[in-house]
Amino acid sequence: MNITKNMEDFILFWGEMGARWGVNRSVAQIHALLYLADKPLPADEIQDILEIARSNVSNSIKELQSWKLVHLTHVKGDRRDHFEAVTEPWDMFMVIAEGRKAREIDPALEMVRKCAEALGDDKETPKEVKQKIQNMHKFMEDTNKWYEEMLSIPRPVVQALMKLGSKVVKFLK
Repeated sequence: MNITKNMEDFILFWGEMGARWGVNRSVAQIHALLYLADKPLPADEIQDILEIARSNVSNSIKELQSWKLVHLTHVKGDRRDHFEAVTEPWDMFMVIAEGRKAREIDPALEMVRKCAEALGDDKETPKEVKQKIQNMHKFMEDTNKWYEEMLSIPRPVVQALMKLGSKVVKFLK
């Protein structure tokens, strides 16, 4: 695979952004490479292009597979495993959103829910603190409900809403 200067810049930038998002730089760079690739790539080619250790490539691909951003495929006449990324940006966004929700939001919501439910029998926690926990619980439940509702809206409708932007606010006023 021939990597142009523009492609290299994109891959390096995606690696930097990955670090800011809490993702290992190599994981993000491999994701960017597979996103840009015009065909599935084997691990050894990924290693050569990015100049990173084979074990790093292997571990990074496993992480990307766990996020469902990369999947294994086979190429006729080649016994090696090849990998390709989700390339539709909207699909990529949804996979990441679902993964983050499952790993971060759902456990937090469950903990806040348990804390809010335990407040009824709690005589020691100050009233103001109880209110803050209840407010957080309501906010998280409302946000979760909104997220679930957004999943049921057809993608073209959500995309149209996004394009409308603040015009929606004017309509609602």
